[in-house]
Amino acid sequence: MSADYPDTEQQQDDDAPIQEARVWQGNGWTARVIKNDDDEGWAVAMIKDGEPEPALVGPWTMGRDKKNPKPLDVNAFNTLVKTANEVIRRHEQQLHAQLHKNVFVNGEDGQVKVCLDIVPDEDDPYATLSAYDPYGEELARVRVAPTFKLSVISASAWMENGYRKPF
Repeated sequence: MSADYPDTEQQQDDDAPIQEARVWQGNGWTARVIKNDDDEGWAVAMIKDGEPEPALVGPWTMGRDKKNPKPLDVNAFNTLVKTANEVIRRHEQQLHAQLHKNVFVNGEDGQVKVCLDIVPDEDDPYATLSAYDPYGEELARVRVAPTFKLSVISASAWMENGYRKPF
């Protein structure tokens, strides 16, 4: 510790991540071992920095005394971070799949890709229906209800109707 900066070491200690038996921080995450309200055991909650709710809550192992939880350590924490990141990634993929759909329809000039992109706005949700030729050039784009059901049949009907806005 430098004599010129006596507070530097103390400040670094205050900013250091917590790495204790029941709370562990690092890599943008906090693992917190909590009492499992559903039974006699313990659970671990993984909370991404800046998020109000846990991304993952799962059972946690009992310690040797069969009363207290097993302490967190670096290996367990790293495994929990990997698992929590995977849960978030899968959730994002599922949400993307729900909001962005496409089908292919055989048209007069080849295969047409028809896309439905839903915008889940709280005040004014809507969707955009668009069509693309085999070279990726946009053929048409209309705004539709977010409840529009995209299928090969509905896409074909839209194309056959001259790409006019469906009802």
